[in-house]
Amino acid sequence: MDIIMPKMGESVNEGTIIKWHKKVGDVVKLDEIIFEISTDKVDTEIPAASAGVLSEILVKEGETVEVGTVVARIQASGEANAEVISKESSTEKSVQEIQNQISPSGRNDNIITSNSETSSKQNVPGNIIEIAMPKMGESVMEGTIIKWNKKVGDVIKKDEMIFEISTDKVDTEIPSPEAGILVEILVGEQETVEVGTIVAKLSVGSQVKAQVQVQESKKEENKKEQVQEIKSMHDNFSRPVDFHSVENGSGFYSPLVLSIAQKENITFDELKSIQGTGQEGRVSKKDVLGYIEKRKTSGVQVQEQVQIKKEFKTASTIPSTSQTVYNAADVERIPMDNIRQRIMDHMVHSRDTSVHVTGLIEVDMTRIHNYISAKKDEIMKNENAKITYMAFIADAVVKSLKKYPLVNSSIDGNSILQKKFINLGIAVAIEPTGLIVPNIKGAGDRNVIGLAKAIADLANRARTKKLTPDDISNGTFTITNYGVFGTIFGTPIINQPEVAILGVGAVQKKPVVIEVDGSDTFAVRHIMALTLSHDHRLVDGMLGGMFLKSIKETLENFDGIM
Repeated sequence: MDIIMPKMGESVNEGTIIKWHKKVGDVVKLDEIIFEISTDKVDTEIPAASAGVLSEILVKEGETVEVGTVVARIQASGEANAEVISKESSTEKSVQEIQNQISPSGRNDNIITSNSETSSKQNVPGNIIEIAMPKMGESVMEGTIIKWNKKVGDVIKKDEMIFEISTDKVDTEIPSPEAGILVEILVGEQETVEVGTIVAKLSVGSQVKAQVQVQESKKEENKKEQVQEIKSMHDNFSRPVDFHSVENGSGFYSPLVLSIAQKENITFDELKSIQGTGQEGRVSKKDVLGYIEKRKTSGVQVQEQVQIKKEFKTASTIPSTSQTVYNAADVERIPMDNIRQRIMDHMVHSRDTSVHVTGLIEVDMTRIHNYISAKKDEIMKNENAKITYMAFIADAVVKSLKKYPLVNSSIDGNSILQKKFINLGIAVAIEPTGLIVPNIKGAGDRNVIGLAKAIADLANRARTKKLTPDDISNGTFTITNYGVFGTIFGTPIINQPEVAILGVGAVQKKPVVIEVDGSDTFAVRHIMALTLSHDHRLVDGMLGGMFLKSIKETLENFDGIM
């Protein structure tokens, strides 16, 4: 099996081998780290795509090669090969013979393949390929299957979307690496697994001709019969739900477990008390049924009320707990989707990491407002760009970051990492799940028109799930525009590990005092409020104030030159 230099982002075309963790002849386990690479975007460790023996290293440490270059080869172990050949010989039957084994109910637990697939042992290792949970960013360690677009037995084209995943960085669709037939689904919808976990298997090769007719395990079939899986918290506003995915051994209750608990009147607190025996301590169907039997025999009474607990961390880090008791008929529990849970976690992390201080300044946008009104059609025709306030604000931010580079920094322990590049994050609201912050890479090299095009492109790809890991990584400063919803000003939370975030309020007509020929007079102007939340560990009030003033002056003194 060839191991290639992976593509770590849309704009990454090459990588450098930093270190080999294995040497030729070493036994390698599936997902075991075998080498480290460095690109201009990220440094990361690369796991083995299959188990075997490292038979050849083609690229040495310190060497840089293009994406897709074969850097090593893994030879399947003799034992693994023997097992594959044994399975191969046992399945050398015609499609018709295997189809005869299908029961009248239509169920068949065997994978159906053609003679041409199994007639040559030479092609056996390439017949079945494993599809793993992809790594969608350097810090992303797990992902949740949102939806399977294909079912077992479907014929799949190369690059055709087969499933959707959600991580704490991005929601995206995953394409098929090869053309073939989906023969097995190992991870169901709404299940969360670690990066590198095998989620499905695909039968590939030029000899794949027969349609595979298999179904998922009895457990999956029962799950489909008993519960309609929950895909999003926003899909359930009109239906009663008494339980939600919360922390237990693995932080997750499956829809099947929730369905059984609801039917058997098992309260939330009872569910939390059940000791899970499933993977990573999850409460399984067997655990719930066992609890029900135990409750019947021991006479445990069913609680009739729901308790909602909220934990708060005090300044002394000693947790305090407040409890509010509601009647079960008076509340509706709505499960959070994965994106909302990740946003919640990140907001709490940022609150507990940065010392937030917020500054506010008003900006007269009248000159820019008049320019947009006069030139927007011309710019659209000549540049194919929709010009908005955000493009000018982004341009002013870039110029101010160049003037005050400490705001374009991050904190690493006792060190300050002052960035020599500007990757400008633009918060994009995504209905119905929340928001995401893709970055304009190299924002410091763009003019107003270039920034306008980049903002529109990122917003479109964010809402159509076309973002790449490169788009959402390595940001240096963020802008969030809550003014589009009519909000005048706010106090945004810093996007870690950055040290500041700019909030943009709505532009409003206001009567203001201006000076004309040395005399004060009233005039109606287009006024906008900007708020800067900054980390007081690094950006103090003076620096934050000067940065805001720089943005204000840049916007108010716009001279019409793009």
